[in-house]
Amino acid sequence: MEDECSLEEFKKSYSEIQKKYGLPEFDELNKDFTIEKLADIETDFLVREIRKFIADRFSNYLRFIETLLNPSNSPMFVYSVIKTFGNEERIKLTEIYKKLARAEVDLIEIDVDFSEEKEAKFVKDSYKMWQEIKKDILEIVDVIKKNWDNKTEKNGKGYFG
Repeated sequence: MEDECSLEEFKKSYSEIQKKYGLPEFDELNKDFTIEKLADIETDFLVREIRKFIADRFSNYLRFIETLLNPSNSPMFVYSVIKTFGNEERIKLTEIYKKLARAEVDLIEIDVDFSEEKEAKFVKDSYKMWQEIKKDILEIVDVIKKNWDNKTEKNGKGYFG
């Protein structure tokens, strides 16, 4: 019961900053970034905490895409996976990487020089960007899944053969 209460309070607090800065609907932001986990966190800077959740998600995807684009010291399965990529997938990955890397740089500025307005703008812009790139990420994942069983070479030799 207490958890429901804190989530409802969180939604009310979010609603206030949503109206103030024109942020996405709570449910939409929550679907993509699971911000409901913030309901138990006490803060005077709610928009900053939301931005941190988004930043964590972006950082995880940035590292994964970086592994696919530059697989040095990667797990062995990554080498097999990237063999299945065509030029189109590499181009998409590079474009996604550039967008996420740019967001990382923007985060440094926001982290160093706090401004609620800048935090809110980042949340808003990030949500919009995520709507664009998640379709491409899903297409890449689909290529990986479709080619999962075909990722080794046809001659029967494995990674070391």
